[in-house]
Amino acid sequence: MREFVVCVILIPTLLSIVWMAAFGGTAISQTIADSTAPVASAAQEVMLFRMVEQFPLSAVLSLAGIVLVLVFFVTSSDSGSLVVDTITAGGKEDVPTSQRVFWATLEGVVAAVLLLVGGTGALDALRAMTVSTGLPFTLVLLAMCYSIWVGLWAAVREKRGV
Repeated sequence: MREFVVCVILIPTLLSIVWMAAFGGTAISQTIADSTAPVASAAQEVMLFRMVEQFPLSAVLSLAGIVLVLVFFVTSSDSGSLVVDTITAGGKEDVPTSQRVFWATLEGVVAAVLLLVGGTGALDALRAMTVSTGLPFTLVLLAMCYSIWVGLWAAVREKRGV
């Protein structure tokens, strides 16, 4: 239980807070200080790299940013294809590998088509849909946080013999 709390909840949360505070705060400061700053005038796709240019070792930070984005997309895609594969298999966990590869490939094709065909209009619609589904998902996450709290508290009481 302790390993789960530390490795799955605390460490990723703390790293996310440090990342957002350091780089998010820097980008906000650069934008507020100068509305013509590289970050404010950059296209959305290159904002991270324009912000990092202001730091020493910008090449190393840019490489770290690329690696982190790549890891994020790969793990998100893997998780998404696993969920879709499990749903389409009727909840079975032992399904053929070819089925999982099919769903992962289809997910990649849909993403590529959205980027190539849609331009900014399709991406804006997708972004609006993502934001509109975020509030209900926030409520689910809050319920999950409460459930973890109740479960951990019950485990502590059980261990103490209360």
